[in-house]
Amino acid sequence: MAIEVNGKSIETTPSGYLQDLADWNEDVARKLAEIEGIELTDKHWDVINYLRDEYYNNGQNQPMERVVLKDMGKRWGNKPTSKDLYVLFPLAPTKQGTKIAGLPEVHRKGGY
Repeated sequence: MAIEVNGKSIETTPSGYLQDLADWNEDVARKLAEIEGIELTDKHWDVINYLRDEYYNNGQNQPMERVVLKDMGKRWGNKPTSKDLYVLFPLAPTKQGTKIAGLPEVHRKGGY
């Protein structure tokens, strides 16, 4: 499968993740979010940028939901609930967020 972003065809896996992580940029993220039915807000970007930072600057770490909750609480000044993250990313914050962040698919079960 491929998506079109700014006149460029970008290959994705059958489940919608980028084939080549180097293809990611903010426009690609917006397109992936559109496909997922999500309109990105500042809080979405906080999670996306956090997931990318963890992956690229922390040994390809793909944190579980409770770690994301804890770290977003530090960033936002109050600890969000799991429900808060699911409002942002209804199909699982660490999986749908990772897809929009242009990172490899998470294969673990659960999310907490």
